[in-house]
Amino acid sequence: MTPFRALLILGTASLLAGCSTVQRLEELGSNPKLAPITDRRVPVSVPMPPPPEEPRSADSLWQPGARSFFHDPRASRVGDILTVNISVADAAKISNTTTRSRTNSDDANLTNFFGLEKALPSSMDPSKLVGMGSDTSNVGAGSVNRSEQINLTLAALVTQILPNGNMVISGHQQVRVNGELRDLQVSGIVRTEDITSDNTVDLTQIAEARISYGGRGTISDVQQPRLGSQLYDILMPW
Repeated sequence: MTPFRALLILGTASLLAGCSTVQRLEELGSNPKLAPITDRRVPVSVPMPPPPEEPRSADSLWQPGARSFFHDPRASRVGDILTVNISVADAAKISNTTTRSRTNSDDANLTNFFGLEKALPSSMDPSKLVGMGSDTSNVGAGSVNRSEQINLTLAALVTQILPNGNMVISGHQQVRVNGELRDLQVSGIVRTEDITSDNTVDLTQIAEARISYGGRGTISDVQQPRLGSQLYDILMPW
């Protein structure tokens, strides 16, 4: 192998690896790094509600911008926190079998056609001009047997209030144990009416819910096939 060819293969492998390989090389010999809370340029930068237009008077119990006279512990403004209960117990079982077969047969002869059949070559039999047949058969079977069960609790942050009063929430949690980083993310849209009195909401009440539960580390790295194997599976035509 020429040096140019080896360099070309090495460059192609580097491009295929992408940022994942760069990140793994940066964490070589150390544990996976936790993501910063927000931008590193500031200590904390999270969505916060706008300041009240009018300060509360010293002799008044009413707070400007409040929805009721009594304090409501439920999340209702940008920057508020609520607890999301994630409980997924899905099961799906599907089984399909398809069988298809067809047999075709076509025969044609020309034994009497105004005497013109005599003009045919001697090697051609007028009674057996065409004889065709085909036989096709197809059998297919497939089955799906899937079962998922996830039970998690995560604190999410209200990031936006929609014009109709619904709230956009987003939560991110990371746990690192013995070099293995577990990453949990949740986002979606909730109604104020669906938030319970103890400031919790269930996954079934979150619209456009996006749940991501995964991670990276030494164990996850061993469970994944190498980049060469993944590339071979993609390009292999059979």
